[in-house]
Amino acid sequence: MRSRINSDNTSGASGSEAGDPDSSKLHVAIIMDGNGRWATSRGRPRTSGHVVGARVVRTIVENAESAGIGTLTLYAFSADNWKRPTREVSMLMRLFRRYLLSEMDRCVQNGVRMRIVGRRDRIPVELRRTAETAEETTRDGKRLDLRIALDYSARDAMAMAAEKCGGRPVTRESFVRAMNEVTHSGPVREVDLLIRTGGEQRLSDFLLWECAYAELYFTDLMWPEFTPADLVGAVREYHARDRRFGGVQATVAAAG
Repeated sequence: MRSRINSDNTSGASGSEAGDPDSSKLHVAIIMDGNGRWATSRGRPRTSGHVVGARVVRTIVENAESAGIGTLTLYAFSADNWKRPTREVSMLMRLFRRYLLSEMDRCVQNGVRMRIVGRRDRIPVELRRTAETAEETTRDGKRLDLRIALDYSARDAMAMAAEKCGGRPVTRESFVRAMNEVTHSGPVREVDLLIRTGGEQRLSDFLLWECAYAELYFTDLMWPEFTPADLVGAVREYHARDRRFGGVQATVAAAG
């Protein structure tokens, strides 16, 4: 079975605490898993899988808007990924910087705004400066909000947000604002659809708050194998779901 979708709307809150100017456009988050396994299965070094994966990112970004996506959040590097071999981590940091440098002008031309979400104190200085330049250069993009999660941990973000609130009573809205601040994220709607490639079925500390009511779509395809057609298929399956956010259908409620 290539893909499977789960939906559990028994807890959490509907809507978007942070708000979004265009509610008709989806927020899709993707855990881009399987680069290394894809490469090793072909007798190649793991790093070559990351290079191919970066090319896939370009094609998915280029096709996101036509799939009805207004916000696209990509899990590029988790806080736990620092545990990987030093050589692989160093290569990834260089690859992230090359991607940002190569895509800035393309994003401006296509109305894509880039934002880097996560910690910035542990990544190389050159990468941090390039990320800031990319954000400033593309800040006027209106067609797609591209958020790249780099050195990101949802649990760390929630812990830092709680510390920032200083023990005072908070609302969901004020807590979200605190999380957005500590992760360098601007206002964004909750995730509508989370896609994970690579065959695993877990969130891996990614957008835990924002995914409270996200539809979960898991596919056995490795990230280098994921195509725009697969993205469209996942979005189509999302639209086929019955999203109740803890309530019941109007016809059911009327029937008592």
